Amino acid sequence: MDIYEKIVDYFSGIPCVDTWGEVQALFKRIGSMKPRHWMLPVRSCQAVGGTSDQAIPAAVAVACCHTSIILVDDMLDADPRGEYHRISMPAAANMACAFQAAGLEAIACSEAEPSAKMLALRSMNRMTLTTTLGQSWDVQCPADEAAFWRVVKTKSSPFFGAALEIGALLGRGPAEIAGRLNELGRLYGEMIQIHDDLNDALEVPANPDWTSGRSSLPLLFAQVVDHPDRQRFLELRKEASDPEKLAEAQTILIRCGAISYGVDQLVRRYQQSRTILDSIPLVKREELDSLLDEVINPVKKMFSALGMAQVSLPPSSVRLDAGISGGSNPT
Repeated sequence: MDIYEKIVDYFSGIPCVDTWGEVQALFKRIGSMKPRHWMLPVRSCQAVGGTSDQAIPAAVAVACCHTSIILVDDMLDADPRGEYHRISMPAAANMACAFQAAGLEAIACSEAEPSAKMLALRSMNRMTLTTTLGQSWDVQCPADEAAFWRVVKTKSSPFFGAALEIGALLGRGPAEIAGRLNELGRLYGEMIQIHDDLNDALEVPANPDWTSGRSSLPLLFAQVVDHPDRQRFLELRKEASDPEKLAEAQTILIRCGAISYGVDQLVRRYQQSRTILDSIPLVKREELDSLLDEVINPVKKMFSALGMAQVSLPPSSVRLDAGISGGSNPT
């Protein structure tokens, strides 16, 4: 039985879940795709000296929470790919509540020490509350830099922080180290958000970001920074479903500096994450080294193709904060 099968098996044994076939089926279907986020608590558990089996309840909690967030987020975004189209919006909302509760129950039913359970439960609950606030702010369509980063720090990064923290706690890591891993996870979550925004902006056909009225990091940059193609970009975004106009708009993203700005912000967070990781005494640091490398390696490959030997801050990057507020780095 591989670790994903163990996660599904543990989930299926939770009271109420064990008699709810539809919830089990959805969880098993998602698990069959082996989501990488489910492994975050496993990696942090092993990093502090724990075993993968100790991390199973934490992985179930993270998997449940992630599923709950996606179910709700798809409805808030009116995402055409959302599960609610298949099972109805009321059923999806009810199922999201079930997954949230099952995640907490997974930790409560674990064999971890009571003090570790309490800290893990508090971390999960705090993360869920913060994320729901971020989802509320997100649907208001952040229109400037400050609002964008506020959403990232509340909607995107808390999940990753809690995932690393609870894995460490169930692996019997000290609370102080688990807290530092939460900090690392939050930065990692910001990296994931930026990475995904860059990919989504260049996706073909047009990602829903283009037509939803919301702005990912590159789209926001192209819309608010003063550059020669700004007005043309605003016109093209309205017709992004047209392949030719999407291609022109994506060319503008590259030409105006939106993509290089995103890379700049990704690399900055990578460097900060490395500084934090260097300060944490871990048994198996390589578990988290590889986690960060998975996000930054595409950037390293790009730099290598340009003849640059190391990842460093792109010297010619246009600053979004300089274009909007003239302020400091929003990290």
